[in-house]
Amino acid sequence: MTEADPFAALADANRRRLMEALRDGPKTVNELASRLPVSRPAVSQHLKALLDARLVSVRAEGTRRWYSIGGPGLTRLNLWLDQFWQA
Repeated sequence: MTEADPFAALADANRRRLMEALRDGPKTVNELASRLPVSRPAVSQHLKALLDARLVSVRAEGTRRWYSIGGPGLTRLNLWLDQFWQA
């Protein structure tokens, strides 16, 4: 399975908002859904796209799933962007 392109995942404004919300620390889907003008199922779909791009990680704790920032996709973005600051 090939990983999704992190740049394509971040092309959606709602996904960027989710990343910004997760910047403050891990959150559940319900916590994230309360910050966006979209339904909880839509938030779950956006989170799946971020997971597929390996921009976020998830851990289960009982019936809750906690999402947090981090993963190889974020490193990939950073490495690509760094080339412009080093020029």
